[in-house]
Amino acid sequence: MVGVLSMPLSFGKRRMPAIGLGTASYPSVSAEAMRLAVSEAIAAGFRHFDAAAIYHSEQPLGDAIADALRQGLVERDELFITTKLWCTDAHPGLVIPALRESLRKLQLEYVDLYLIHWPVSLKPQEMKSHIDPEDLLPMDLKSVWEEMEECQKLGLVKTIGVSNFSCKKLDQILATANIPPAVNQVEMHPLWQQKKLMEFCKEKGILVSAYSPLGSNGAPWGSTNVMECRELKEIALAKGKSLAQICLRWIYEQGASIIVKTFNKGRMKENLAIFDWNLSEDELQKISQLPQVKGCRASEFTSTNGPYKSPEELWDDKKGKMIVPTLTTTFADICYPSTIFKNFWR
Repeated sequence: MVGVLSMPLSFGKRRMPAIGLGTASYPSVSAEAMRLAVSEAIAAGFRHFDAAAIYHSEQPLGDAIADALRQGLVERDELFITTKLWCTDAHPGLVIPALRESLRKLQLEYVDLYLIHWPVSLKPQEMKSHIDPEDLLPMDLKSVWEEMEECQKLGLVKTIGVSNFSCKKLDQILATANIPPAVNQVEMHPLWQQKKLMEFCKEKGILVSAYSPLGSNGAPWGSTNVMECRELKEIALAKGKSLAQICLRWIYEQGASIIVKTFNKGRMKENLAIFDWNLSEDELQKISQLPQVKGCRASEFTSTNGPYKSPEELWDDKKGKMIVPTLTTTFADICYPSTIFKNFWR
């Protein structure tokens, strides 16, 4: 198995590992379980770790990093640490303090990448596990981005970016930014290929980073659709690879980095073993023709009185391209109308 490859970031002349371990967990796990999983991942070869204030994973991640540094398993400059600004702190005057608090929990002097988690603000308050519609506020994107830039100028972060931003919202940042976003982390997998966004980001020099590369089975909004896809199973069987490896390799070949989430040591190693082989043109063509269904609609960020009235408005999906399953519309109906009924949301 070859080592983890890296991908260039256009702004700042830095590189980011092509694959990283995510620390969001559904259902949540104990801090000790998280610390042990990160330690196992470092031993397996992971060097990029993706956290967020709302995940409550920064402290155990920081503990695991401190352990690894103390034991001499890695040097700080070998690691690439990402964390994210939560919506309650996405306000002028709160961005820098929020990052400093994240750094305190991570026990680091700087992070390698700091992302605006969502293009939405919430009323400044303690983080909650749910979102109340009355707390939703429009983001002062220009001012918040200026403070993200200040975080980089202060040396608190090496690179800044966003998460869950559409082409339109990226354009709003680019119109006034002195430091453009280097990364846009979004849902991406063979059943939600983000072709328009990928093309836009490549043109603007923004690296797309793919979360939920296997469809996030187990998450509140996730499904088994990716892992049950017939075409992907056939490609995996013919290739002698796991279906998960096919998905991860496909994302890498599109020019995006990958955020995986597993606490299983065997699957960690499997996820890293995607860099010494490639998909054929025929296999890529088959994957390109798969029907598309968005998983993370993020309806909780929409409200009749909020800044976004619908998921389509949040994602700037004016043409209604997101297929919305109903109680009687299933992925099997969308993909293979003649197949047996399968509950989309199971």
